[in-house]
Amino acid sequence: MEFHVLTLFPEFFDSPLSCGLIGRAIKAGHISVTVHPLRKYGLGRYRQVDDAPYGGGHGMVIRPEPIAAAFDDILSRHPGLWRIILTPQGRLLNQQIVRTLAERRPGLLLLAGRYEGFDERVRSLADEELSIGDYVLAGGEIATLVVIEAVARLVPGVVGNPESLREESFSNGLLEYPQYTRPREFRGQRVPDVLLSGDHEKIRRWRLEQAIKRTLERRPDLISNKTES
Repeated sequence: MEFHVLTLFPEFFDSPLSCGLIGRAIKAGHISVTVHPLRKYGLGRYRQVDDAPYGGGHGMVIRPEPIAAAFDDILSRHPGLWRIILTPQGRLLNQQIVRTLAERRPGLLLLAGRYEGFDERVRSLADEELSIGDYVLAGGEIATLVVIEAVARLVPGVVGNPESLREESFSNGLLEYPQYTRPREFRGQRVPDVLLSGDHEKIRRWRLEQAIKRTLERRPDLISNKTES
């Protein structure tokens, strides 16, 4: 699967894409990530990409022409990419959206914003707008990395044991059940006896009960959303 990133700060991605799960997935050829510098498509001698907003206001706004030129160029060489703008005004990213994005081939073109945002006309260039939460970041690079990692984990071959994906938080609309490892007792807290019983059916039921309990306690909205749907 291909990921293409359009950003004013391509160097931001050097370290995150070179290590961990994503770094290994790139080396193994399961995914590819290409970072495109937006400044390359800037206007005039100084490669201008932003300007003051009409009507006044603080900060600068990214102009539509460099983004349009970049999209046209990238898509001419990599047709079929699903175009995504990372913005606080987009749909809130969740695991269901992630699963849908993981099925899009050949891949995603992700636009990371900066400054006071984009000229409104940029929205017409995208297929989708996404947000990773109700807060404001300095730019869209971190949000872009979140989308890449969340989607890449669902690409076949990226996660060593695909069965583990089925039991993770949000995979079935619930938070994940509690996990334990050695030692059996730590500072007065013991591993539940059921996990030491060897009875796989009892363990399965206990984990489901704990997942439901934890979701009700910490994220009851997930239960409500599942019931409504």
